[in-house]
Amino acid sequence: MDINDVRGLGTIFALIAFLGIIAWAYSASRKRRFEDDGNLIFEDDDIAHRSAQAEKKEDE
Repeated sequence: MDINDVRGLGTIFALIAFLGIIAWAYSASRKRRFEDDGNLIFEDDDIAHRSAQAEKKEDE
């Protein structure tokens, strides 16, 4: 076994790891969580808007 065999095995292991990550990320069981995480930034705007309205009410 020479260095080229080691490099080939390293490439195969990296490919398997990559495909495993892709399968994990696109699995149907994780879809709901990732959609919820993607919408967090929009929920923060709603929270900021509501707290700004609450501060205005307190000032009145």
